[in-house]
Amino acid sequence: MVDKAAFPVETDELSPQWFSSVLGRDVTEATVADRSSGTTGRARVALRGEPQLPETVFVKLAPFDEWQRSLVDKTGMGVAEARFYRDLATDVPVRVPGVWFADTDGDRYVMVLEDLVSSGCTFPSPHDADIEGRAGDIVDRLAALHARFWESDRFEPGGDLDWLATRASKRGGGGRTFIERAVQALGDTMDESFHRIADIYLTHTEDIVRLWTAGAGTLVHGDPHLGNLFVDVEAGGCTGFLDWAVLCKAPGMRDVAYVLCNSIPTEAREAHERGLVERYCDLLAAAGIELDLAEAWDQYRLFAVYSWVSATATAGMGSKWQSLDIGVSATKRTTAACAHIDSAGLLESLLG
Repeated sequence: MVDKAAFPVETDELSPQWFSSVLGRDVTEATVADRSSGTTGRARVALRGEPQLPETVFVKLAPFDEWQRSLVDKTGMGVAEARFYRDLATDVPVRVPGVWFADTDGDRYVMVLEDLVSSGCTFPSPHDADIEGRAGDIVDRLAALHARFWESDRFEPGGDLDWLATRASKRGGGGRTFIERAVQALGDTMDESFHRIADIYLTHTEDIVRLWTAGAGTLVHGDPHLGNLFVDVEAGGCTGFLDWAVLCKAPGMRDVAYVLCNSIPTEAREAHERGLVERYCDLLAAAGIELDLAEAWDQYRLFAVYSWVSATATAGMGSKWQSLDIGVSATKRTTAACAHIDSAGLLESLLG
């Protein structure tokens, strides 16, 4: 473990000496090519030194904005992601960024990761011509991830993943404050189905959050919208997963509904979502895991609301987490998804 005092907070602390200490190789130059800040601070750094060094790395550290840093500290997102890359990245059966270094100490953390751009990877968009095929590949990869950890005893007290067992229920009040803010800011521009979901959610937040934790649990990414995915072109175009700050133990359908409802264009989703849920169940069955299709479909309808909450909360924050356009577009897609599969009706029946 690196000495806590050596955990960088600002990019000017990413010195050749620091890289030499964490990479165990002689680094003579470290030049920050670009930097940005959101739920983490991010920097692309060019390295010079020993021949074995990568030409560039992608560094994740605490957000540069003090307000964002306080929020991330409260949720533990940065520490959770660093623990994933340090302890779990080589254990998951999906493509993730390569890890040069990752560590934590209390609320401090840092990650030195593969620069995916330099590796020739690309990043998917809802407007891609192959988006329907990409949706199928994402579901395939998620099924492989979830099957590996389905109801694993590693989540039990004393297991190496016990720290993930309760993260799904620690969501800062279920995002209620953010939803209230979004309704206030965007309500006049949204349709009746948006307000129906919002009314149910704001009235029954705690009960709905409990519903999201019911059922067989596994390791979920937690935030697999297209912005947190990449495509490894050299590996045949397989989908990879980055930004693991929201990983936890939860029903696997949470990931499936999240990405389909949040990121796949409405027409493509409506045409293929039932088939993709069935495909997910079939892939689990091939791994010896039984998930009844009717139960899976109800889970999908339930977690469509989770996807709506995430998108709407992001939009309610303006451009603090994502650009406002991205947040509003995702809110409209998730609202349409919930309306199409009548998620509000499911909630009303479950909540009595």
